[in-house]
Amino acid sequence: MCRPTSSPNGRPNTASESINQLDRLLIERACERLIIEYSRLVDFGEAAAVADLFVADGRWEGTDLVLEGREQIRAWFRERQGVTRRVSRHVCTNIAVEVVSATEARSLSYLINYRHDRREGDETLPVPAEVPKYVGELHDTFVLAEEGWRFASRRVTVGFLRRRSR
Repeated sequence: MCRPTSSPNGRPNTASESINQLDRLLIERACERLIIEYSRLVDFGEAAAVADLFVADGRWEGTDLVLEGREQIRAWFRERQGVTRRVSRHVCTNIAVEVVSATEARSLSYLINYRHDRREGDETLPVPAEVPKYVGELHDTFVLAEEGWRFASRRVTVGFLRRRSR
């Protein structure tokens, strides 16, 4: 969880005492950018590139699916990218990043997913407005890799799910 802890002197503390405030803010922003970039890639037809946001041995976990390693992540998201009739928007909000150290962070954020599957051959925008497909949380861990900050893991949990009417 991203809750403040108390340092030995009683002050609230969310990161190691050795990290200065500017470095902490830069780490938080880098992690927020990963969350935003992930959604942009999925929503605008570049889902396979999501794998590049993870470390080589990264993990993606959903309700009924676990992907281990960048190549499994890439393969699954390449299939998602191939569903060109699907229009989606992943809205991430209440992003709370906790800096654990100079090389590790974690976050909890809310996810609202709007999704519409068009009929084959229908490329029209905008699509019909509907209630969100689901609302849930993103539980992310981040590490500082050679290429910059990357996801070490992402766990998607669903709190609310739209059910099809009968």
